[in-house]
Amino acid sequence: MKVFISSPMRGSTKEEILADRKRIEDEIRARFKDEEISIIDSYFQEFDAARAEINISVYFLGRSILKLAEADLVVFDKGWEKARGCRIEHTIAQDYDLNILLL
Repeated sequence: MKVFISSPMRGSTKEEILADRKRIEDEIRARFKDEEISIIDSYFQEFDAARAEINISVYFLGRSILKLAEADLVVFDKGWEKARGCRIEHTIAQDYDLNILLL
């Protein structure tokens, strides 16, 4: 099962984001012990500086949506409803009948 994680990131350090994703992954693996789990990497760290004139938030959201299309399950971490990108991902997941798990 391919799993997409949606979690608030704004204002968090790289270390905090990666720790949150690890915690979420561990919870998913504990809930679905009998499933083969593959976490879709949707945390993008690189950015092409030559494209600095674009809105970086929209750019990364667009990349996330591309990854969302691969998911068998979309997991939303606590606080997702307060994060603009997570809300957009949730709307897409709902509107396109993707399987959703709220933590």
